[in-house]
Amino acid sequence: MSESLVQIRELTKNYERGKQKVEVLHGIDIDIPRGDFVALMGPSGSGKTTLLNLIGGLDTPSTGSVSIAGQRIDQFRAGDLAKWRAEHVGFVFQFYNLLPVLSAQGNVELPLLLTKMSAAERAKRAKIALTLVGLADRAHHRPRELSGGQEQRVAIARAIVTDPTLLVCDEPTGDLDRKTADEVLTLLQTLNREHGKTIIMVTHDPKAAEFAKRTVHLDKGQLAPEARH
Repeated sequence: MSESLVQIRELTKNYERGKQKVEVLHGIDIDIPRGDFVALMGPSGSGKTTLLNLIGGLDTPSTGSVSIAGQRIDQFRAGDLAKWRAEHVGFVFQFYNLLPVLSAQGNVELPLLLTKMSAAERAKRAKIALTLVGLADRAHHRPRELSGGQEQRVAIARAIVTDPTLLVCDEPTGDLDRKTADEVLTLLQTLNREHGKTIIMVTHDPKAAEFAKRTVHLDKGQLAPEARH
């Protein structure tokens, strides 16, 4: 592994609930090297998804710093953060968020519509991504014609089509049976090992965490000592 891709220092995140201040994360320090595959675990309400959203630029910290590839994304304005996110982060969620009216290929091409790429180049990139996830033969199928596992593979293809710096996955197998979940996790492992993708995955499933290189536990908004696999 090489230099730190993600550097977080003294990170806190608070929310206002009425007149009450709720502390979700406090005093988080973590380094994630380029090429790492990290599983984020912890009980419900421990701050896992909040931390993932801060790393992916979907949210901003109350205090502290979030640096990705040497850029302080916590200092970006909203418009710059959205542009950075589109260029550098691929998102995979528990529910696949595919558009039912589009084919698998159409769904995968969506992030490329934000670029200046030609239609032909978009189609080519989408085909490569679908081939990588083993769904080249399903390119023209709509989501309702696919299984849950295939839908999640399309979602992963959509996440990687821009060649992002970072893949962030929030319970990516939470809606899948064990066999299908293991197939999706094996795909993520392949993207990490063979294609060098840096992956941060929130999961409540210890079996899913075993596919990662290391596990980071959050409890009550703080990091616990790490386990390496």
